[in-house]
Amino acid sequence: NRAAQRLFKTDKSCIGKHILSVNRSSEISKLLSDSEKGKRTEKVIDIAGGKYQLNSGPVISDSKVSGTVLLALDVTDKENAERIRKEFTANVSHELKTPLHTIAGSAELLSNGVVKAEDLPYFYSRIQSEAQRMINLVEDIIRLSHLDEGVGNIKREETDLYVLAKETIKTLSEEAYKAGVSIAISGETAVINGIPQMLESIVYNLCDNAVKYNRPGGSVSVTIENKKECVVLTVSDTGIGIPTECRERIFERFYRVDKSRSKEMGGTGLGLSIVKHAARLHNASIELQSIVDKGTEISVTFPKDES
Repeated sequence: NRAAQRLFKTDKSCIGKHILSVNRSSEISKLLSDSEKGKRTEKVIDIAGGKYQLNSGPVISDSKVSGTVLLALDVTDKENAERIRKEFTANVSHELKTPLHTIAGSAELLSNGVVKAEDLPYFYSRIQSEAQRMINLVEDIIRLSHLDEGVGNIKREETDLYVLAKETIKTLSEEAYKAGVSIAISGETAVINGIPQMLESIVYNLCDNAVKYNRPGGSVSVTIENKKECVVLTVSDTGIGIPTECRERIFERFYRVDKSRSKEMGGTGLGLSIVKHAARLHNASIELQSIVDKGTEISVTFPKDES
């Protein structure tokens, strides 16, 4: 059929020929061999850049095997989803295990009374910071879970992105001050129909990353542009930048360009993944430009007509 022609990149000229003249895969050859012996078998193999589950079964006629039926099911999305789920589970386990060990170890030392009085503030502070790191991680996981489930039932409303961004930046002013980074906003009133808490997540996570991965004396610039057909949010920084080989992966869950720095700053590795999902909910596109040791600029374009 036509689907098989597309899958095996052939045409009707292959009819009547052996399937190995179309595809010389050893896995397919084994499936056919088993089928000729009367066995029903299945196997997931790579074909044409995708994952396909091949089910082969014998055609029985007069108690003899007279042919084989080969059914190909595209399971690429299913396999990718399973891979992502496994990676996510492994990453969550690892991310939670590290602060838990720190908290448990510190608490054990304190309970055994082996910590000097002058060292008590250090251990209390360490327990508090690791506990907060776990809280942040769990909150981000819950937020991502809600995004995965879909938030179609959450009410959309007319939201001024400039006002929202200005208020969101205020919540980061203390963090920016401690890091020695200046943060400023420019632009104009720009109203879009969106989900305020999701829009806030986009602004917050982009600005939070721009502060965390900056340098003392650096700056973060937030710009809101109100164009005829769209609204553009741009966050640029003078930070460490993103290597070319990492740019396609930075929106993946738990992916970090600088792992040691991210953990030191309390990052969960989920911020940009939340940005990607929240942008998708608004049919927004994301564009990234970055130069290592110079800085990064990320723009999110929200169409005014979402249809």
